[in-house]
Amino acid sequence: MENEKLIHPSSGYLCLLIFFALLGGAIFAGVTGYVVIAVITGIFDLIFVLPGLIIVNPNESKVLTLFGKYTGTVKQDGFFWVNPFTTKTKISLRANNLNGQQLKVNDKIGNPIEIAAVIVWQVKDTAKASFAVENYVQYVNIQSEAAVRHLANMFPYDNFEDETATITLRGGADQVSQMLEQELNERLARAGIDVLEARISHLAYAPEIATAMLQRQQASAIIAARRLIVEGAVGMVEMALERLSEKNIVELDEERKAAMVSNLLVVLCGERSVSPVVNTGTLYH
Repeated sequence: MENEKLIHPSSGYLCLLIFFALLGGAIFAGVTGYVVIAVITGIFDLIFVLPGLIIVNPNESKVLTLFGKYTGTVKQDGFFWVNPFTTKTKISLRANNLNGQQLKVNDKIGNPIEIAAVIVWQVKDTAKASFAVENYVQYVNIQSEAAVRHLANMFPYDNFEDETATITLRGGADQVSQMLEQELNERLARAGIDVLEARISHLAYAPEIATAMLQRQQASAIIAARRLIVEGAVGMVEMALERLSEKNIVELDEERKAAMVSNLLVVLCGERSVSPVVNTGTLYH
């Protein structure tokens, strides 16, 4: 596999002056009657001088091949002259954004999900990009899709069904993005591509299970809230009983304690405000 070889060709301005000088000489020779000299000078000028002039714009490069052999890459921007018989291929060095399409895949535990990623990449090795793969842009697209699919299969969407999972697609965004970037760099190294950033841009359950999963998330949230309310209510009841006992405000037997606990839990855990009932008797009448 060819590795990139940088070359620094001569300035093209001197060769441009030579081109105009030879062109002027050819015209002068033709006017003065030296037709053969004019034709030879013109052919030499058009074949050996003019085709060798190249312009390299900022963040671009020219890959040069001579009769099927790679001779080097020009990355320095400017106006140059190179061997006129070389084939000059322009390779952009600018950063590219790949907004991946939404893919429908299964996560680690088999739930169908939709996932997409945004990838920022640029050509790092022009020789590999030109000769190691057929089309490096298409290669990036295909390998990026394969990497996103593989990543989705490695982790669960969340830890509802796999509570032992330390990394999930939904909760471990930074770690997942870092792993995606690392895998993409490994896959695209053959094509001389450097991945600058990779992020998950879309993540959701597939439509056929989205409603069920939403209900499950809502139920889990309600259960968690209820658990917190009950724990708080029990703590408040316990504190109330302790304070009543410390202050000797009233002596409560087990039956009165049970009634008080029941009433307090109803008040503290109920979803609606309660209506007080004034008891004019006792618990025993």
